Amino acid sequence: MSTSVMPEGAKHELTVVKHATCTFCGCVCDDIELHANSERIVETKRACILGEAWFKNHTAERLYPDALIDGKEATVDEAVEAAADILHKANMPLVYGLSNTTCEAQRQAVWLAELVGGVIDSHTSL
Repeated sequence: MSTSVMPEGAKHELTVVKHATCTFCGCVCDDIELHANSERIVETKRACILGEAWFKNHTAERLYPDALIDGKEATVDEAVEAAADILHKANMPLVYGLSNTTCEAQRQAVWLAELVGGVIDSHTSL
C-alpha cells in the first residue's frame, strides 16, 4: 500500500509505502514503512540498521545501460546470448552471492548451476 504525502517544509511530494518487505539479511521483515521521493528512499521506519542502509542506498536513477558486454553498451538479448555462451564454455562456474535475493531467484540460480555443471557457494563460507 502506498500513499503520497507532502512533508512539512518539503518541496517534493513523497511516496509512502507501508508494510514493505526487506530481503537483505534473510529475516524478511515485513512491517517496514518507506518514504521516497522520485529518485530515492529518504526515510525508513522500523528497519534495522542493515535494512535502512540497503533501502537508502538503492536509487531509481539510471546510472548504467540495461546491459554491458566487455564494458560496452549492449541490448538485453545480446547480453543473454553472451552470458549463455560464457556459461556453456565454463568449467564448473560458480554461483555466488545470493543472500540478497528472493527464494524464487535462488531456486532459479540453483537450477541454472545444476544445468551447466556449476557449483554454489554463499558469502557465509568465508
